[in-house]
Amino acid sequence: MLLTESSIHNTKLNDITHFGIRAAIGVIFIVQGSGKFGPGFASMLGNLGIPVEMQIPIALAELISGILLIVGVLTRISASMIAIIMLGAIFVVKEASNLTGNGGFAIDLILLAGALLIITAGPGKISLAHIIKKIPRCLH
Repeated sequence: MLLTESSIHNTKLNDITHFGIRAAIGVIFIVQGSGKFGPGFASMLGNLGIPVEMQIPIALAELISGILLIVGVLTRISASMIAIIMLGAIFVVKEASNLTGNGGFAIDLILLAGALLIITAGPGKISLAHIIKKIPRCLH
């Protein structure tokens, strides 16, 4: 085997790892999204100068994207929504002030990187999109 050649793409470990990344990010956004339906998140949006009416769309975007990531359908679109949300968290909410410490955006940056990985890699073999072959490839 040449050093420039990669054979990891054909292993079950790669499939399991890819599903693990999708599932971990999905669970995080299901939990975080369901918590954003409360009045505390609406008041935080108001303090940031974001219209309070954005509470439900943001909460639904996180919740539904998390579910779709775990199931493995529309993963690229869901990961794109998560990436947009994470960019908003980094630059609007935390103002990209410091990477670590109080108000740090390190975890947000890791979630953004994971979402970008899912956008580029797609749903993987352990997904509903892979089982149902009729879904157009662009929607994986």
